[in-house]
Amino acid sequence: MSVNQIPNLNTLRRGGGGLRARLRGRGRGSGGSTSDDTQSQAANNTAAAKDKIIQGTDNDASVSRLSAVELGYLDDVFARALTPSGGGPGSRRFPIINRGTYVRTTAIDQLVNCFLDEDGKSQHATKKQIISLGAGSDTRPFRIFSKKQRSQLVYHELDFSVNTSAKIKAIRSSPLLQRAIQADTEALSTAGNEQYIADDSLHLPNYHIHPIDLRALAAKSSASTAKSAMNDSQQPTEDHNTSTAETKELLPGIDPTLPTLLISECCLIYLSPDDADAVIDYFSQTIFPPTTPLGLIIYEPIRPDDPFGKTMVSNLAARGIQLQTLHKYASLPAQRQRFAHHRLGSGQGAVDIDFIWNYWISNAEKERVAALEMLDEIEEWILLAQHYCVAWGWRGDIGKGDFALWKGIRSE
Repeated sequence: MSVNQIPNLNTLRRGGGGLRARLRGRGRGSGGSTSDDTQSQAANNTAAAKDKIIQGTDNDASVSRLSAVELGYLDDVFARALTPSGGGPGSRRFPIINRGTYVRTTAIDQLVNCFLDEDGKSQHATKKQIISLGAGSDTRPFRIFSKKQRSQLVYHELDFSVNTSAKIKAIRSSPLLQRAIQADTEALSTAGNEQYIADDSLHLPNYHIHPIDLRALAAKSSASTAKSAMNDSQQPTEDHNTSTAETKELLPGIDPTLPTLLISECCLIYLSPDDADAVIDYFSQTIFPPTTPLGLIIYEPIRPDDPFGKTMVSNLAARGIQLQTLHKYASLPAQRQRFAHHRLGSGQGAVDIDFIWNYWISNAEKERVAALEMLDEIEEWILLAQHYCVAWGWRGDIGKGDFALWKGIRSE
């Protein structure tokens, strides 16, 4: 599942027409079939085509990130190594998109750093775990491992096999990426070794790449829920032992006892509402017992029903893209309630990108960013930024570390 953004703050390229003109796309209908077999085949082809569109959005994300890096918005030495063909001609994005990339990345980094307790006050860091859903070409694990003690963090990335294969290919060809995760690709072997690198998967003590369709996790979650409902007398310990064994086989390396942070950057929104909820429940109720501190960060669009939102949705439909959970979680209050529903109720927060730019970014930093290039689409920037949000929630004791610092992050 592609991590980042389809129309998101990162997809528009330099060219003519202005933002409003570029948002005027319209979808096209599809024809029907006359036989059951033909209809079934057509449905399979349509599903595969939709998956391919979502898988391909990762290239948009990586090119947008590289644009922001090369113009000085972000400091990320790994961006070029994880961008296909190093970006190439036409990789520079509009100023409005570069700013959006900067704000989104900065906001999520701030929440991640709070979870990792990188405020310099912790004398004895607790080992923790991050699980990134639809990670694609994301550079975050490399950036973290290049600065943080590797033994205190286990980082997992989940995505379609086609995307994990592309990332592993980049790792194999980049000594810079290998050094960041301390991977000797020549020494790693798949022959019965717990540490190995394959065409589409990677397993190291501190870093794992899992080729998986998230809908498989949704199916596991739904099956587990149904089983519990039919057999209330079954011992919880037996259920947990079964799920732990299944997890080791399906997602090797995940430790259900570690304080864990889930990240979904424009990922869950591509699933059906039922599947998206089931994926979260797979982690919050199936894998991790209630005693394990667990948090979730979500970045995705909101407010689809105002004029700008309707135009945005229509433009995406013209590209064959459907944001399936958009209407269910269309507002900041709905996003906050989402976390309570998934038993991440110790605390929640949700803010749009416009709020983050105004209140999370210091005045000095805003001046630095504004000086990088001219942004003359201020009204359009505000509209676009108000239609994307960062939301977060957690469960567990709010003591020092873990999710304690999230309480202090300003929310609307």
